[in-house]
Amino acid sequence: MIRSLSNLFTRIMQRWMPDAFIFAILLTFIVLLAGILGETQRPTDMVRFWGDGVWNLLVFSMQVTVTLVTGSVLAQTAPVKKLLRSLACLAKTPGQAIILMTTIALVCGWISWGFGLITSALMAREIARHVKGVHYPLLVASAYSGMVIWHAGLSGSIPLKIAVADGDIISNLMGDITIPLTETIFSWEVLLICFVMLVTLPVIFRLMMPPPDAVREVTPQQMGITEEVPIRIDTPADRIEHSRLPTLMLGLLGCAYLFEFFSDGGRIGLNTVNFVFLVTGLLLHRSARNYLSAVNEAVKGLSGIVLQFPLYAGIMGMMAQSGLAASVSEWFISISNEHTFNLFTFLSAGIVNFFIPSGGGQWAIQAPIVIPAAQSLGIPLNQAAMAVAMGDAWTNMIQPFWALPLLGIARLGIKDIMGYCTVALLWSGLVYGVALLLLF
Repeated sequence: MIRSLSNLFTRIMQRWMPDAFIFAILLTFIVLLAGILGETQRPTDMVRFWGDGVWNLLVFSMQVTVTLVTGSVLAQTAPVKKLLRSLACLAKTPGQAIILMTTIALVCGWISWGFGLITSALMAREIARHVKGVHYPLLVASAYSGMVIWHAGLSGSIPLKIAVADGDIISNLMGDITIPLTETIFSWEVLLICFVMLVTLPVIFRLMMPPPDAVREVTPQQMGITEEVPIRIDTPADRIEHSRLPTLMLGLLGCAYLFEFFSDGGRIGLNTVNFVFLVTGLLLHRSARNYLSAVNEAVKGLSGIVLQFPLYAGIMGMMAQSGLAASVSEWFISISNEHTFNLFTFLSAGIVNFFIPSGGGQWAIQAPIVIPAAQSLGIPLNQAAMAVAMGDAWTNMIQPFWALPLLGIARLGIKDIMGYCTVALLWSGLVYGVALLLLF
């Protein structure tokens, strides 16, 4: 049944789902019309909301760009290739490959969404090289599965946000009450949900494997993996470029900074992950020329981020400024009670995530609605916050925004994986929904 369902959704997505860039354009005009018709905003206001928001993700876009490039470059070093190859060799059959990939994606995604996304993409390429007969689109879809639990993990922006009181509007709404991580990502309920996902999702992906005659394999060249070009040194400049000393010195400087950073109690964030990738790549590549060659290869997968992140920033601007995001949350809360509040909050967050695919940005919009409603119904704030966090992570499975870096590395299109991700969405939604009704 699972295979039939995945085949159905794959056929639908292959036939009807446009490229991710077109999808972002369609979302833009859907939100624009919804703001005019649903929120009675003037067309000129919606256009202004869009234009004002287009460049709001420039910093984040650059961060994700650096994550993709430095992660890809790191994967081109000999030690990391050896490590990835050793892990890939744990799988001997296509079925084992899918289970291994999904498990790695979920574990790494729980540790850090940025680390998990890039690591899983690189792991998928390596597994595809070493396991014959594995269906590459399904393998890449399973590599994306870690994004379904990232917000219940160590990099979850909402639980990290409410763990400290920094005097902003959300802290004021909570009465400067902080909620420790032991009541959010380390609570037994949330850990149990993550454990169920870890046990069941690999099996779900395994059951989606197509028959042998429908398997789509790829060559290393199709994945963007190229053979090394022989080194030729003719001039003093060539000797410097192919020397290990410049990158080694810069890498050691980066190590010194990281030592100071963590000694002072620095937190692991996306910038830190990028810095670690950068420094490690510098230390492990044998020369500056070798490093730059890897960078040149990595940047070929950046088009999706460069083109589409500004569009999503504009969509977020319209959703926030027009009141659409608030209206979605308010409607779900208006039909909920003390028994269904967490479930409906989860569903509202899942819908809002389509248009505001940022955990922190989504919380800034939904928190002023969710927090007072939870307090009036006597719902613990840690449960309400995690319901938003889980909803935000849940619909990542069918939101192209976060898949773009992974697809850039894997050299696939969004329609190649979306059918399988839809099945993962249905299953994870069932797990989340049952847990929110029975455990919270």
